[in-house]
Amino acid sequence: MPSRLARVPRHLLVCEKGHARHPRSRHAAHVRDHAYACRVSFLIPECALLPEVLKGTIADIGEYYLVRNLSIHELVTHEFIDAFVKKGKLILSVDKDTYEELGLQGRPSRYSGKKAMRYIITIDLTDAGFHPESKKHNRVLWALKEKKPLEFDFLLAWDNTGAEGSTLMSYFSKNQIQALKPKITFSTLRDLQCPVLQSNDLQGKPEESCSTEELFEWLGAVLNQVSLDNSSSSFLSTYCCPEPNTVVEKAFLCTITGFIIPEKIIQLLEQLCCYFHEPKLAYWLTLTVHGFADSPVSWRESEHGFHKGGENLYNFVIFRNLDYWLQMAVGAHDDCPP
Repeated sequence: MPSRLARVPRHLLVCEKGHARHPRSRHAAHVRDHAYACRVSFLIPECALLPEVLKGTIADIGEYYLVRNLSIHELVTHEFIDAFVKKGKLILSVDKDTYEELGLQGRPSRYSGKKAMRYIITIDLTDAGFHPESKKHNRVLWALKEKKPLEFDFLLAWDNTGAEGSTLMSYFSKNQIQALKPKITFSTLRDLQCPVLQSNDLQGKPEESCSTEELFEWLGAVLNQVSLDNSSSSFLSTYCCPEPNTVVEKAFLCTITGFIIPEKIIQLLEQLCCYFHEPKLAYWLTLTVHGFADSPVSWRESEHGFHKGGENLYNFVIFRNLDYWLQMAVGAHDDCPP
């Protein structure tokens, strides 16, 4: 085998379990740690019609915004910070030439090899030393506005719960800004083979239940509409559902595509937990969240090596008793999820 084929990029899947109503459960914290979501999907076996409360939660996902030709220096002005940033950092992933022209302090990318060709610049926008007229603020503003002006198209999303005053639309009215609504699709999957799962057993047991890894692989096939019949005539896939499995007559699948903020995902996760308040045929359901492939970070401030692969996603398997599995996955060049 050629050496380059033998060096298959590693992928990492981290799994943990908990209970959604345990006082020390960190399921909401894990969602907040993964801030940049571009697609959210949930799958409910044995469900033909979505409850009205879930429909309302989906309808309340909210807008996001596309701002074209926005200068980065506008994101470090105190007018912007005071209006929209309670706590946060501006993280730039730039090439070597741009880094040297900016003259701002940063660090070499962990994934740029022996000779650093990419750098990470982190600016804490709410740091006490970043106040108006401070040397630190003036230097950053000068570097981004005059020394090396940088201008890009941006996607912006904002949790404006309880906020008053300026909105993103009015604040960037002088720019070309467009409000966008996430794309929402609903589908019913019929006669779907589903793995048999036991909430207390991540590893699975032969002839009793499937493992978390088998569930994760199966779910990827379902969300990507890969056939599970292992047909000998198929030139695309010979994948089949792991065993043991059961066939459900109907399963409900919803996919939301856009820029979805963590607080909206937490609301959806809570409503999916509430789905089991009344007796249901389903023993479990799933919520899958994909991050942007080209985001400079994945979890928290962990650098995301998006130049090779770009995978960063997590999946909740929520059981009828409100036990849950949390699966977190990243690609070749990423730190281990928290």
